[in-house]
Amino acid sequence: MALSNYERLIQLADEVFSSRTDPDQLNVDENVMEHLQLIHPDTISEYDDGNGPVCWILCIPTTLDLMTQFIDQKISERELYELTPLNSKYEAIYMCSALLLEEFRGKGIAQKLALQAIENIKIDHNIKALFFWAFSKEGEKLAEKLSGLIGLPLYKR
Repeated sequence: MALSNYERLIQLADEVFSSRTDPDQLNVDENVMEHLQLIHPDTISEYDDGNGPVCWILCIPTTLDLMTQFIDQKISERELYELTPLNSKYEAIYMCSALLLEEFRGKGIAQKLALQAIENIKIDHNIKALFFWAFSKEGEKLAEKLSGLIGLPLYKR
């Protein structure tokens, strides 16, 4: 029996990221998702083609100070998430992850979804920078493209 889109995205996340075995990475579970929604409703985005999700985007707004600590490797991804204060003014967005099923790549789905999430976060916060931690060439290209479209500086860990 073929895996569902949801199961395939979970499998892709396990292949790309080591979040289940690396204590420094954010392992997204239901509690983390609930907390992310408290940070901002647009931290988690999903595109569903009618047969289940084919793309997930995770963007975490945070402070410039925490961004700098993360870029300088003074704090981990998990600590960035844990230290990001609730009900605060955020100035940076961590482009945490973009997962897209292979047959949907090259159609602009991840870019459109991420762009919408960033724009929605910018409505509520004075965002001055984007940052990321590259796990793939495609992820790095997406971050660079988004930075250019949004017109914000991009920082890489």
